[in-house]
Amino acid sequence: MIKGYEIERKFLVRMPDTEKLNVKKKLDILQTYLNNGENNSQRRVRRISENGNIRYVYTEKLFLTDITRKEMEYEINHSEYDRLIVQAREDYVPINKTRYCFDYRDQLFELDVYPFSDSLAVMEIELDSEKQEISFPDNVDVIMEITGNPDYSNASLATAGAFPEQ
Repeated sequence: MIKGYEIERKFLVRMPDTEKLNVKKKLDILQTYLNNGENNSQRRVRRISENGNIRYVYTEKLFLTDITRKEMEYEINHSEYDRLIVQAREDYVPINKTRYCFDYRDQLFELDVYPFSDSLAVMEIELDSEKQEISFPDNVDVIMEITGNPDYSNASLATAGAFPEQ
């Protein structure tokens, strides 16, 4: 179980050529939001497929600022996933995305690609502090920062089935 704080920034980017990224992992993710937890925490489960192997992860987040969250995350088994999935929020649709994890200048980036867009993606990076400098990859065109913008949350994107620009 991982308990702690997550400091993360997100950016809307033009779809890069993933062949030119230093990809370490490619994950296919089905993410389902559950009914909110204690203190209105956001709860979700993920079904993650990597190289034919499937694992399940439960996450609970309490938003402290747009960038910082208190987070609890741990792997669960298939039957626990099935037990939790019945608590899915009816106002959110499940999210399908492909995540490319890649390194650039000793930083780990995650690029989320959604089935509804061939031209745009979301790139995120976890930081050690809110003030940490970011060195962006040369071959990724950052359009704008979307950290804390509810129109670009996974739940909003999945429900709309498109980026706000499209």
